[in-house]
This record gives sequence, structure tokens and C-alpha cells, in this order.
Amino acid sequence: MDYPDLSLEAAAQARGYTRIAGVDEVGRGPLAGPVTAAAVVLDLADLPEGLNDSKKLTPRRRAALEPEIMARASYAVAHASVEEIDHHNILRASHLAMERAVAALDPQPDYLLIDGNLIPRALHIPAEAVVKGDGRSLSIAAASILAKEARDRIMVDLAQQFPGYGWERNAGYPSKQHRDALIKIGVTPHHRRSFKPVHKILYQE
Repeated sequence: MDYPDLSLEAAAQARGYTRIAGVDEVGRGPLAGPVTAAAVVLDLADLPEGLNDSKKLTPRRRAALEPEIMARASYAVAHASVEEIDHHNILRASHLAMERAVAALDPQPDYLLIDGNLIPRALHIPAEAVVKGDGRSLSIAAASILAKEARDRIMVDLAQQFPGYGWERNAGYPSKQHRDALIKIGVTPHHRRSFKPVHKILYQE
């Protein structure tokens, strides 16, 4: 399937659900910064055009779609901090961010379409896990766009406070510039100490 559609939403509607939220997170792989999740309840009669998995969209297209989603949908964005990532692990922290995004939706959804193969344990709303969901469900695709845009903005702000790592371009992912800067400049408070490349530098010194 090349593009996400509404088939999963329609199947949930056929079972009697009326307020279906797509949930996705971004930022599992970076060495720095929070993990961010979004939950989006689309108005299925008024969809922004061109919704797709955020990874398949250009930065300009993502930036154009973000306000369209916000204007036409009910949504919430939430984060789990570097400290929470290091304290728990990246999977649990990404689930915390998802749980917080869902909890912030008002009114609450009655069904969840969650990207991935696991349902976060604190979610007590009927839900299904959808592998590669951002490429299958328009609601999850919309959530992927909001999460990506929100997290990228955080990393651009942090790049100004901690120059040299290229976070405004690599969003904290382990690009060559980022890895080189870790060795030359060192570890910042925003680095994930439980991640191997960071941990190695910390404990070599």
C-alpha cells in the first residue's frame, strides 16, 4: 500500500466507535532530546489533503500540513524526557509520551489506532496496534506529522543553546557531525546516557 487511508478507521466505526484517535511517536533513535508523541482525532468528513507518513513527506510539506491538521482535527502532543528515557528505557519512555498525548485529548477518544506492535500499558481505551501504521492509517499519519514537527522545533531550540552538534539538521540522530561533536565537545545534559555511543564516551573519560 503506497498511501495511508481510512480503512482502519472505517472498520472501527463499523464496530460502533465514533471518536477514533491515531497515535504515533517520533524520536526513538536519536542520541539526544526527548521522545515525542501525538494523538489525533481527524474529522473524517474534512481531511487535510496529502496526509502521509511524516518520513515520506518533505520538510516543507510537513510544515504546511501541521497547521491544517491543527485547524481541522482534535489533537494533543506530549513528551518523555531524556531523564525518563535513561531511567526506564526508550520503549517505555515512548509509551509514556503516547499515554500522555492520549490523556490530553479532550474529549477523550473511544478507540485508538497505535503505531507499532504494542499497546502502551496505561491506556485503558479499546485500542489496536498497527505495524507501520503511519503508512496505513490517515489518523496515525497525521499524528506522525504533528509529533515530528513538534520534536524538530525542540531540537532547533536546543541547537542554539548547544551549538556544534548539528541538532537543527539531524534532530539529535547520530549523524557524522553529531558523533564527531560528541567526541570533540563532549556530552550535554540533553544526551541520552543510556544510549551506547554516549555511554561509551562518558565512561572512557
